[in-house]
Amino acid sequence: MEGELWQQIFVVAVVITVFTAFVREWFTPDIVAMTALAVLVVSGILSPQSALGVFGNSAPVTIACMFILSAALERTGLIEALADWFRRIAGKTEQSILLAMVLVVAPMSAFVNNTPVVVVFLPIVLKLCRELDLTASRLLIPLSYAAIAGGTCTVIGTSTNLLATGIAESTEGMRPFGMFEPAKLGLVFVVITLVYLLTVGRSLLPDRTTLASLIESEPGREFLTQAMVSKDSPMVGKTIMETPLAKNREVRIIEIVRGGSAVKKALNKVTFAEGDLLLLKSRVSGVKEISETEGLELGSELGLDRVQTESAVLMEGIIGPQSGLVGKTLRDLNFRQRFGVLILAVHRRGENLRERFEDVELAFGDTLLVEGPAEKMNRLFQERDFINLSEPKQTSLRRSKAPIAMGALIAFIGMGAFTEVPTAVLALCAVLVTLLTRCIDTREAYQSVEWSVIFLIFGMLALGEALRVTGTVDLMAGMATNVFGEYGPAVVLSVLYLTAALLTEVLSNNAVAALLTPIALVIGAQMGVDARPFVVAVMFGSSASFSTPIGYQTNTFVFGAGGYRFTDFTRVGAPLAIILWITASLLIPLLWPFEG
Repeated sequence: MEGELWQQIFVVAVVITVFTAFVREWFTPDIVAMTALAVLVVSGILSPQSALGVFGNSAPVTIACMFILSAALERTGLIEALADWFRRIAGKTEQSILLAMVLVVAPMSAFVNNTPVVVVFLPIVLKLCRELDLTASRLLIPLSYAAIAGGTCTVIGTSTNLLATGIAESTEGMRPFGMFEPAKLGLVFVVITLVYLLTVGRSLLPDRTTLASLIESEPGREFLTQAMVSKDSPMVGKTIMETPLAKNREVRIIEIVRGGSAVKKALNKVTFAEGDLLLLKSRVSGVKEISETEGLELGSELGLDRVQTESAVLMEGIIGPQSGLVGKTLRDLNFRQRFGVLILAVHRRGENLRERFEDVELAFGDTLLVEGPAEKMNRLFQERDFINLSEPKQTSLRRSKAPIAMGALIAFIGMGAFTEVPTAVLALCAVLVTLLTRCIDTREAYQSVEWSVIFLIFGMLALGEALRVTGTVDLMAGMATNVFGEYGPAVVLSVLYLTAALLTEVLSNNAVAALLTPIALVIGAQMGVDARPFVVAVMFGSSASFSTPIGYQTNTFVFGAGGYRFTDFTRVGAPLAIILWITASLLIPLLWPFEG
């Protein structure tokens, strides 16, 4: 039943507000989407029963299960084993590494959530680049693009495919999508992406400097050392600026410990007292100068186990999407005292910050250059807050369970391809197998699910339902067919794909799929043709995020790690996105005919 005009205006206003909140980042996308759900219920647009009904949609359940299955494969060492195999076949040239990377990563991403694939491959690619003296920025964008293209090959390859097919299959008369049905076009996307990256795209890839290379290019190895303000020291009662340390450019005070606790006051305002322990960062020549500074006793002279000089390890880490550090500053976190390491620089949105970054709120994708003792560094990277970019992650894996995890995935894929059992049921059974056989424990399973994505989907499904019940979907679809319908369904499909591709560059791909799939279904009905090709256009368009680092999570991961600028993605990705748009516009009507 068509809703009243005020309801349609209200829902459109909510959609515009949601999109604006996504782009302006007023709140996290999941909070924005769930707030929209609450507003729609309170306003009476959606009944409580309709709002709760979205939680019964099978797509989010399947997506959550895929997160867990991917984590099980990672926990049993299967993803790492494939990454090791890639390292052996990669060769020693940029072109051979790029070719091997696409051929390994794309097939993996067709069956495994592409985020853990990129997380595992990132440090391996970076390490290869360091060993072979290659520029990492010329390989990390291709890593992300390979994962994106590979994910389009199956229904389970990406959450947008699962979401779009789930919404479509809930429509009366729409037959279920086969597990490998998207591969008809997905494989073409993979081949085009590979050829593009090896030819035109390769010439557009930038040479960027990473945070680590910025610091490592400075001459001289640096050390962390500790010294004590001695009895009757001339430094007692003076600030840093009043002592010889202020004039020593080779030495920097990192922390002052007094009475067993770090002094919280700004270091330049601290007045030295007898017995103060100073943590100092210095080159080799600086260590000698410290030992010669009157009133300071270097660690080796103190005879205390806790006071020592040790080589500083330089490592890079990226803040993950579920990190507890997001939204907090380094100063708020008391980072130095909490982890015992030093932050030298932060990469944020194409800019390498080396000064005054302590008060910058941390966000997903920020890359931190960290320096500290090896023991404390290892402890830091065991936290879920950081993903180590400097070397492959070393964890205790349940390798004996690998055959079980692989068997569960193969059985899930096989039964999904050759039986009519709902995908959500098969995914849930596969997850239960991995849990009951302890391929992954319950705590790890819950932690592996990106709950923000799940609740974002629930909120956007509610918004899509509001568009449907108020008749706004019919109105939007009617506008599209009125403007482009006279040119035929192929042109409407091309416009729909382009709309999805453009929106997903600045919004969540899941949000785009949730909103545009119902419109695609209505367009098919209004034009009197099979809606399936339009749904496929939304699926592929929502996954085709190549032109910005914020449209897809894998792009955000490599953004900071490669030291990229925002425009690097546009220069490399926009031509690829246009090529894939033209390809999809030509092939979808042939592979999925409008006559059904």
